[in-house]
Amino acid sequence: MLVLGGAGLVGVAVSRLILREGPSKVVIGSLRRVEAESAVDSLRAEGVDEGTELAAVWGNLFALADSRERPRADVLQDPGARAQLIDDIYGELTDEVFRRSALGTLLLQTRPDVIVDCVNTAGAFAYQNAFLSGAQLRAAAAEGKADVELVERHLAALYLPQLIRHVQITLEGMRRVGTGMYVKVGTSGTGGMGLNIPFTHSEERPSRMLLAKAGLAGAHTLFLYLMARTPGAPVVKEVKPTAAISWKSIGYGPIRRSGKTLKMSDTTGPVSIEAAFGAGSENGYRELDEDLHGVFLDAGENGMFSLSEFETLTALGLMEFVTPEEIARCVLDEIQARPTGRDIVAALDAAGLGPTYRAGVLRAEALRVMERMEDEHGVEAVAYEMLGPPRLSKLLFEAAILKRLYGDLATGMTLDPSETATAAAEMVKEDDDLRRRMLSIGLAVLLPDGESVLRGAVVKVPHDSSAAELDERVVAGGWVDLRVSNWERWRKRLVALSEELDRRPGIEAGSVSDHEYGDADGKLRPGRLASWILRGEDQGARTKR
Repeated sequence: MLVLGGAGLVGVAVSRLILREGPSKVVIGSLRRVEAESAVDSLRAEGVDEGTELAAVWGNLFALADSRERPRADVLQDPGARAQLIDDIYGELTDEVFRRSALGTLLLQTRPDVIVDCVNTAGAFAYQNAFLSGAQLRAAAAEGKADVELVERHLAALYLPQLIRHVQITLEGMRRVGTGMYVKVGTSGTGGMGLNIPFTHSEERPSRMLLAKAGLAGAHTLFLYLMARTPGAPVVKEVKPTAAISWKSIGYGPIRRSGKTLKMSDTTGPVSIEAAFGAGSENGYRELDEDLHGVFLDAGENGMFSLSEFETLTALGLMEFVTPEEIARCVLDEIQARPTGRDIVAALDAAGLGPTYRAGVLRAEALRVMERMEDEHGVEAVAYEMLGPPRLSKLLFEAAILKRLYGDLATGMTLDPSETATAAAEMVKEDDDLRRRMLSIGLAVLLPDGESVLRGAVVKVPHDSSAAELDERVVAGGWVDLRVSNWERWRKRLVALSEELDRRPGIEAGSVSDHEYGDADGKLRPGRLASWILRGEDQGARTKR
C-alpha cells in the first residue's frame, strides 16, 4: 500500500485503518521528510503487526526527481531546472520524461499493489496563482521586458498542462508496476458549498484561486473517470468529501500559518490614512519579539482555527464538517469491495448517458442510406479528416484500396504484397478522384519505392526535413503507405480478422458474440476494418457502456 499525502489528516486515518488489516507493507508519502517520518513514528507507536513493514518517503510529486526536495521557488529561480520542468510538462511523455519525474521514480521504487492518494492535487496547482503570473507577464510585455524567465514562470503556473502530465505519469507508472487499485481522496474545492462560499482564505469573494481549485478538482475527477475506462488501467475510485475536514488536535500554544509562527505587532499610535499606507508606513507600527498564542483547533492543511472560527465554519447551513475517520472508512470499504455509494467514478458511470438501443437500430439504417446514396452519385468519399486522427483517414483509404482491388475478405486475405503494391500505385496514379481526395484532406502517399511521395497543399503529419531518415511513426500516423511491407501487414490483419470471425458463434448460438453490420456478406468494408484495428491493434477499445 502506498498512501500519498499520508501525513495529513485523511492520510493518517487511512493508514491507521489499513494497518489493522495486516498488509505486508505500507509506505507513507508526504511533501516533507519530517512529516513523513513523524507520521510513521506515530503509527508505529500505536502498534503495527510484526509482519508489516512501515516506511516513509517524501518529496514534491509534481517536481522532477532530482529536485523533489527543493522548494518550488528555488527551482523556478534556477534557469536549467526551470527549463527542464517546462520541457517535461509540455513535451511528449517519453520514457525519459517518466523516469525524470518524482512520481514516476517513486512508483518504480515502491511498486504498490494499491495506491490511496490523499494529496490535495487541485489545491497544489491552483495556488501557484496563474492569475498573478499572467498579470506580471502582461505588465512586463507592455514595457518590453517580457524575458524568457517570465514566460517560463507563467508556463510553470498554468494548471491544466500540469494536471494532464500528472495523470499521464500516474497511469503509466501504475501500468508499469502492475498496481491493481487507485483510490483518490478528492475535493469539491469549496467544501461542498456553492459559488457564494463566504470562506476564501483571505482572498477576494468569490476567490479566483478557489474557483480554479474547484475547476481542477472537477477536471481531475473526469480524468479518473476516463482512466477507469482505459484498458490496462487499475480499478479507479474517488471519494470526494464535500464538507470541511476536521480535526487533528486541539491545544494551546503558538499559532502557525503556512508552517511559520505568527509574530505579534502593535501600533505606535494614530497616524493619518495617507501615512499608514504610503511612504514611511513602517513608522506606524512596531513588531514584537513575541509569538501569537491562543487555543486552537488544528485542521491540518486548512490551518489553525480559533474557537469562534471553527464554530462559524462548521455551523449548520455553512460548510459543516466531516471527520477524517469517516473518509478513511469509505476508502477502506471501497478497497475491500464493499460499495459505499460514495465512489464518484461509479456515480458518473451510473449517471452518464451511454449508447442506446435506439441509436444502434438507427445506425444500420443510416449506413444503408449512405451506401445507397454513394451508389447513386457514383462516389466513395472514404474520409474527410473531420474525425481524425490522420491515422484513421490513412487506414480508411488503405482499406478502400483493398476493397477496390479484392472486394471481399476471402479474396483479400490471399493477397500478394508485391502485386498489391504495384496495383495500388497504379490505381493511385490513374484514379484522379481517389488521389485528389487523399491529398486534399492532408494525407501524403508514400509510393512503393519508399523514397517517393505524393503530397497536396497541406500535410497533416509532415516529415522533418532535417531528419536523416524517414520516421516510421510519421508514416504510421498519417501517410497512405503503398510499400510491400504495409500490404504484408494488411494481409496478416485480414487473416486474423477472418480467423476471428470463423471462431465466433453464430446468432443461432445466442448473444455470446458481437456481430457487426455487413459481416454476413463478407465484403471488405473500410469502416469495419479500421474499427477492428483501432479496437485491437491500437488498444482503443471502449471498456464500459
